[in-house]
Amino acid sequence: MPRGRSTFTKRQKEQARQQKQRDKNERKTQRKDEKPGGVVLDEAEELRQMREHAAEQAALFGIGVEDDEPSALELATPHGNKADR
Repeated sequence: MPRGRSTFTKRQKEQARQQKQRDKNERKTQRKDEKPGGVVLDEAEELRQMREHAAEQAALFGIGVEDDEPSALELATPHGNKADR
């Protein structure tokens, strides 16, 4: 018994879907392989860099220029500076 037109079309669509999925997985694997290993920073170093960046941004936009306001670094530290203790 010959297959109908709709069966052929469905089969073509399913094959196209599977091919797209294979292509997508291949691209994903390729991106993953090309990703540079890079240096993994520990959390303390990453936090220090974030604080420095925040302080630079605050200075750039003139935030915290008054003496009675805490600096961006003091705001980022939960208990103030270690020297305050």
